[in-house]
Amino acid sequence: MYCLKLQVIAAVAAWAVAAASKNVEGSHCPRDDITLTGLRNKLSSSAIVYYPGSSGFTNITTRWSSLDEPKVNVVIVPGTENDVVETVKFANEKDLPFLTYNGVHGALVSLGKMDHGIGIALNQFSSVTVSDDGKTATIGGGTMSKVVTDELWAAGKQTVTGTCECVSYLGPALGGGHGWLQGQRGLVSDQFVSMNVVLADGTLSHINASSDLWWAMKGAGHNFGIVTSITIQIYDIEYTDWAIDTLTFSGDKVEAVYQTANDHLVKNGTQPVSVINWSYWMNNPDADPNNPVIVFYIIQEGVRAVDQVYTKPFQDIGPLSAVSQAGTYKDLAGWTGIALDSPPCQKAGFANPRFPFYLQTYNVAAQKRAWDMYAPAIRGSSAFNNSIFMFEGYSVEAVHNIPSYQSAFAFRSENILAAPLINYIPTNATLDQKAADLGSQLRNILFEASGYQDIRAYVNYAYGNETPQQLYGSEQWRQQRLAALKKKYDPDNKFSFYAPIP
Repeated sequence: MYCLKLQVIAAVAAWAVAAASKNVEGSHCPRDDITLTGLRNKLSSSAIVYYPGSSGFTNITTRWSSLDEPKVNVVIVPGTENDVVETVKFANEKDLPFLTYNGVHGALVSLGKMDHGIGIALNQFSSVTVSDDGKTATIGGGTMSKVVTDELWAAGKQTVTGTCECVSYLGPALGGGHGWLQGQRGLVSDQFVSMNVVLADGTLSHINASSDLWWAMKGAGHNFGIVTSITIQIYDIEYTDWAIDTLTFSGDKVEAVYQTANDHLVKNGTQPVSVINWSYWMNNPDADPNNPVIVFYIIQEGVRAVDQVYTKPFQDIGPLSAVSQAGTYKDLAGWTGIALDSPPCQKAGFANPRFPFYLQTYNVAAQKRAWDMYAPAIRGSSAFNNSIFMFEGYSVEAVHNIPSYQSAFAFRSENILAAPLINYIPTNATLDQKAADLGSQLRNILFEASGYQDIRAYVNYAYGNETPQQLYGSEQWRQQRLAALKKKYDPDNKFSFYAPIP
């Protein structure tokens, strides 16, 4: 539906003719004589415009997950903050929806409701500037997580970012944001100091903790504005050494593995701040050509080898293989398969819906029930045989120490983030539904064993059909506060495609 809105389609033609001084590429939609001159004259010379049919348009709009992708008629790549302001104002004047592009790893099916309009890509807002006192850094709104890590590391600094190298810094951050250092420092959003944000009406505002909007931006920020830059807390690198043990187990060890994880790592939320447990359920023909396996990571900061007090109980279970590695913080993404060159960072045309759920502890019986459903569903020639089931067990001390009422992120008391990721090539609606059913059933197994009254879902991994209560907390005061802020700052629901607040 790239050519649904005549206002945009027609405007493209006149803009292409009149914008000789602008950076413009591509186009193949029908048009008539409506112009975008009013916007063109207000954009900076560094702004770039891409239309369907151009490589730039394709590169920006192609997403990591091809399920229910949003569609736009034109992409504007602002060169200045004022370009964002003017683009939002123009979209509002023309009654056109707009959507920010910034890493394109969001996979919520609610994004598919965007079937025409303007894309605003923050690619040119990539920067990391460390303050003179070395306590903060200002990050451009389009900066990728790896760029933040690398630039700070070169300056002898670090901060909490998302774990995957190819996602944007701000995408995860606006939903709270989990990261390797959260046990020491808190969530990504806990590092916020101030930000520049373009609101739904096109106003550019500089906000900090004195603003009532601040609370919402730390966990529900996708619903309230386009962040063009942000200042965050940074820290001296305390330890350069990190180590990992990667242990691969056959599926018959599922109960033993997760009971051991409960007893020696999670320990009811008292996992040491220097230790992380992660695991994937996946097919790995090198480990077992016929059946999925459990790949379990034990990661430790400040050592050259993971302490045997953590590894020996797992070694005693009898893994198929065990590999120990040592390096630095910058090696973590590669070790865990989420580096720039890893499969999850490639845009290969796959659908990648996720079905997240927070846990207090591993319910061993539920883990076994989930395995018994998951393993046959992805085995062999299944359409879902590249799927994985993720269990992210970060340290949580600093996350727990910050009162839950201080931000829109609601799930501080939980200890583990679980999420089946159903990977497949989407060919028809029947297969899409089968994938959704599998992911939902797996999540429900864990939910039903949790004792919770409602699903608690990480907004950055959401499938897209979760309720606001499931994404932002079921407490009535939370929902009322979010609704009031939405009414104040976005009464016309301009930001309505990513985990929307009604």
